[in-house]
Amino acid sequence: MEESRRDVRISVVIPVRNEAQNLHYILPRIPSIVDEVIVVDGHSTDDTIAVTKQLLPEAHIIEQQGIGKGDAVRLGFEACKGDIIVMLDGDGSTDPEEIPRFVQALLNGNDFAKGSRFLAGGGTTDITPLRLLGNYGLCRLVNLLYNIRFSDLCYGYNAFWRYCLDNIRLDSSGFEVETQISLRVHKARLKILEVPSMEHPRIYGQSNLRTFRDGWRVLKTIMKERIGTPQSTQHVYPLPVVYGLDEYSFAREKSKDVIP
Repeated sequence: MEESRRDVRISVVIPVRNEAQNLHYILPRIPSIVDEVIVVDGHSTDDTIAVTKQLLPEAHIIEQQGIGKGDAVRLGFEACKGDIIVMLDGDGSTDPEEIPRFVQALLNGNDFAKGSRFLAGGGTTDITPLRLLGNYGLCRLVNLLYNIRFSDLCYGYNAFWRYCLDNIRLDSSGFEVETQISLRVHKARLKILEVPSMEHPRIYGQSNLRTFRDGWRVLKTIMKERIGTPQSTQHVYPLPVVYGLDEYSFAREKSKDVIP
């Protein structure tokens, strides 16, 4: 892994709001391959900023002026200096120790590594039956409208090469930003690989996600992106083929660089 990285720098963006207790289970477990951690604080009223400074003094803390996850991740992306950017949640639901798996998928020649809870090797112990049904329906709709084979849609654990941001423009402010990123990367003809990931329950506190409100916003995003104009690109790529990590590893003749 270290040998294949060469001079590639890795940035991690973590949007947070009142996650002081959860950060104790996240920041110390970020792997050593990460060069930069950017924590975007969305108007926390607890000790989130103080705990971040205590646990990871070198972290870059940005105090969000706007509101919403989409606004937070855009701020984080703008501040990143790394070649690879990883999106990580601050509630403990996404495992920092999976970061090397996402990075390796990019080093193997993909532009965007999209986390999936529904590939072999992934899973979830957090999603409710209602959210599971909604995610399934929205994912099927995307696959039908965009002629793609996503196994998961509403999941925010993603990693991508920084140059992807030169090919897409993000303007969502809420949780629907996760869907907008995936769809605009696809429309920009960038190469997407789904990576199995395990989603865990939030450790402390209440989720800011609202099933019906945010599900409606995701649906509107899907339809808006479908009728909108294609994203302009600075690079020319073939249409992406989406594989699961295991299938992709086989297609690449079981490259030794792939992390099991």
